[in-house]
Amino acid sequence: MPDLAIIAAGLGDAFSPVNLSMAFAGVVLGQFVGAVPGIGPVIVMAIAVPFTFTFEPLAAIAFLVGISKGGNVGGAIPAVLINAPGTPDAAATALDGYPMARAGKPLKAMKLALYSSVSGDTFSDILLITVSAPLALVALRMGPVEVVCLMIFALSIITGLVGDSLGKGVAAAAFGLLCAMVGLDPEHASPRLEFGHFELDNGLSLPGVAISMLVTSEIIYQLATRSATAAAVPLPATRGDDDARLSRAEFWRCRFTLLRGGAIGATIGAVPGIGSSAAAFLSYASAKHASRKRRAKPGAAHEPPLPDFGKGNPHGIAATESANSAVVGANLIPLLTLGLPGNVGAALIISALLIQGIQPGPLLFAEQGRLIYGLFGLMLAANAANLIVGQFGMRLWVLVVRAPASVIFASSLLLCFVGVYSATGDIFGIKVMLLFSFIGVFMRFFGFSVVAFIIAFILGPRFELSLSQALTITNRDPMALLAHPVGIAFLLLALAAVYVFGFRRHAAQS
Repeated sequence: MPDLAIIAAGLGDAFSPVNLSMAFAGVVLGQFVGAVPGIGPVIVMAIAVPFTFTFEPLAAIAFLVGISKGGNVGGAIPAVLINAPGTPDAAATALDGYPMARAGKPLKAMKLALYSSVSGDTFSDILLITVSAPLALVALRMGPVEVVCLMIFALSIITGLVGDSLGKGVAAAAFGLLCAMVGLDPEHASPRLEFGHFELDNGLSLPGVAISMLVTSEIIYQLATRSATAAAVPLPATRGDDDARLSRAEFWRCRFTLLRGGAIGATIGAVPGIGSSAAAFLSYASAKHASRKRRAKPGAAHEPPLPDFGKGNPHGIAATESANSAVVGANLIPLLTLGLPGNVGAALIISALLIQGIQPGPLLFAEQGRLIYGLFGLMLAANAANLIVGQFGMRLWVLVVRAPASVIFASSLLLCFVGVYSATGDIFGIKVMLLFSFIGVFMRFFGFSVVAFIIAFILGPRFELSLSQALTITNRDPMALLAHPVGIAFLLLALAAVYVFGFRRHAAQS
């Protein structure tokens, strides 16, 4: 575990002007793209990954984390104003945010969403800082057998939750692992799946595959399924100063809802594959249930009346925004301690670390302790930037909602081509991007999970290496697993996940 000198040095790096500027720029960009329905922070993170190669490692990660944090705040703006969530998890915010805006309180609703988001995000970051180092020490005691079993468990959860079905999720993950095998065999240096293209000796370009599957395929899909010009939408107007101002008393009344939402989001974020949308809706349901119990108490009649849930209740906004933002920091817990991405955003951060020559995992605290604690400091600084930018930019982002999709998509495609060419240095990388773009469109049309593919593709090299080591340790004898009870526990959990997300869910739907 790093000593105080390394921690102090990391925090000093975090508050350098360059790194603070990168975090601030990421927050501004994240709020901007979050306010555009259909774009979202994940697409911009994917575009930004190849450009971070020229940054210092801490500045690069701070920029990506800033985009992720800002995107959560920005996604609530169109959800409140026009009932069109900028990010998937903001769909729960629209349930009460849009009715509050239609009642003449759009600024109050956006301020409540902003404060709740920053509160949940800060709670999650504090939890990350507190538990990640001890968990990394525990992870260091895990050998290759345990790592393989843990990856199987993580992939079983991801494939079961993020796709239309477990079968399609498994197929997408298997295809991701297959694509990760392209290139030279790490043990014998023999070419695999290259089909005569020596450019694939080092494998498929990570930025190229990520950008094509997450960005260009999404743009092609949206252009094929929606209009490229944004319709003129009448935005709700504020009726008066009281409806534009959020008092301390009003925010304080939501304190238990914020705490509950932060705890739900942090818990769900620490489990790979579940995601912020599930956290938002689960927190919303929990707040709704708690409101019913609170109204049943004898002293509830003396409290100021609030609208019902779904009709502009402030607790609904506080619950969803605190939960989905709390997922951001908690998603880095499995990333930093085990090297496992919790969602696509975390997977893109892993890809940025790999581009910088840094291997995520439990050894990260021992080898890059200064970088990690610098990241922790910048995450807290990004929360403050989120609050400041949100306060001043709230009225500006209203204009972003009206941005025509044709302009946004054209700019995004141009940046995709520039980014992939910068990362690969040749036209072959562009060809790979175009190929996987159409593969991504095919997967989206037929319900195969792009998220499962990306996470499996990123985990592929480490999974193959750990599997090879595990086979050597066990001498390919299945009975040798009995000497690894932790690995057996992870395999049993994987079987339970397959049963719950596969057979049981299929039986419930039929």
